[in-house]
Amino acid sequence: QVQLVESGGGLVQAGGSLRLSCAASRSIVSINAMGWYRQTPGKRELVATISNVGGTNYADSVKGRFTISRDSAKNTVYLQMNSLKPEDTAVYYCYARFRSEGYWGQGTQVTVSS
Repeated sequence: QVQLVESGGGLVQAGGSLRLSCAASRSIVSINAMGWYRQTPGKRELVATISNVGGTNYADSVKGRFTISRDSAKNTVYLQMNSLKPEDTAVYYCYARFRSEGYWGQGTQVTVSS
């Protein structure tokens, strides 16, 4: 069982930045992989992932703008979002895969105004 608590969403103007945080209830080095999804009424998109050995992957739409990272001492994964665009507006969900099961955070709203 893994519990995930997200924070850091909000309203930002286009071109601005936000940092999302995802705090896990257990050591993140024991979790196979973590990442961020974003959800709109018509689409769910995988934004970024980080493995338990630190490898990262990004959706083409966010490459060069978003960075996923981790702080093992705090059991926390971050998503640094720069150069935000209105099309980045969505509910962002933290995801963890642990022992072949998936776990989700509660979601945090990101709204980017033009």
